[in-house]
Amino acid sequence: MKNIWLLFILLPLISNSQNLKLSKDADIHILTCGPYQGELYSAFGHSAIRVKDHTNGYDILYNYGVFDFDQPNFYLNFARGHLNYKLGVTEYRRFRDYYIYYNRYIHEQVLNLSHKQKQKLFDFLQWNALPENQYYLYDYFYDNCATRVRDALVKTFEDSIQFDGSYIGTNYSIRELTDLYLKQQPWGDIGIDVCLGLPMDKVATPYEYMFLPDYIESGFNHATITRNGKKLPLVKKTIVTYDSTPEQDQASTITPFIIMAILLIIGVIITYFGYKKNKLYVGFDVLLFSSTGLIGWLLLLLWLATDHNAAARNLNLLWAVPFHFPIALLLFMRKKPTFLKKYFGAISIICLLSLLSWAFLPQQINYALVPLAVLLGLRAFYIQRHLSENETA
Repeated sequence: MKNIWLLFILLPLISNSQNLKLSKDADIHILTCGPYQGELYSAFGHSAIRVKDHTNGYDILYNYGVFDFDQPNFYLNFARGHLNYKLGVTEYRRFRDYYIYYNRYIHEQVLNLSHKQKQKLFDFLQWNALPENQYYLYDYFYDNCATRVRDALVKTFEDSIQFDGSYIGTNYSIRELTDLYLKQQPWGDIGIDVCLGLPMDKVATPYEYMFLPDYIESGFNHATITRNGKKLPLVKKTIVTYDSTPEQDQASTITPFIIMAILLIIGVIITYFGYKKNKLYVGFDVLLFSSTGLIGWLLLLLWLATDHNAAARNLNLLWAVPFHFPIALLLFMRKKPTFLKKYFGAISIICLLSLLSWAFLPQQINYALVPLAVLLGLRAFYIQRHLSENETA
């Protein structure tokens, strides 16, 4: 790049200034970058804004997907849903080369803006990049690196920009949209499905589809901008800067369903021999129910003690009952409390009802968990039966 050294001098100034002006031949591009299955967070792709002005000698990338591991209380804030992301400013070529290195496609939509509109958007980005304005509270689905790109234009142009969502021909929920990108990451998919509750099962509007970078690209392709009193397509043209090559499927052959099915088989075998010998295998049951109970406490905390809005009203609590821990530990007692029989009897009924209604619940619960729910119900029923038959012993 001819003026690369000038750009390195200007970048620190850009983050602290609103005074840079664009020349008449400047352009602003919306970048959509393809997914990378090597990490969970990169499986959904990425969006950014490029300001290109060769006359003035800069090519700047505005990236809303930056966070700082060194920010105070990073892990606590992440757990509580208080993670601050920020608008980062960098040199375009560095950003481009990074995505090409990881074989992630790059599409650039050249915005169909007048010079005045380009300057107005650039002024907003410069203002947004100031230290006092660059941070925002990240939300997985409603305030992320993709929605911030859309919102930068909405805040700048207000009613002059219009999105036409009629091209959306599906009625996907937010969870279903997320699932589309996690087919190669079944463990990440089940982790999200377990931790996030009913808000994920809301049917997304076309506007809400744009929490995903691919739908930012599609949404912009179906948007208009008012310029000099006329409605024009928002996107003038699309440049394929890098077209990724097909990658080998990276999905693990050891899926959650396989692990859960193996666990169920082990549980069935243990139950069979326990029935034959009139014996409880307490160690297995304590481990099984304590583990699911701890998962239940985690889900309850995510719902009630954090700002992760998508974790609210989580029906996975039907199988991950928090009270399993510490109640399961009482199975170790030589003289077991009488209420254990009633507790595990109730759990067996809850598991049965959950399984019968699994496909009809308002929350889509991952089907890989069905064997686990069967196992919990089976062992709860066996414990209740065993305690009833041996309560006089």
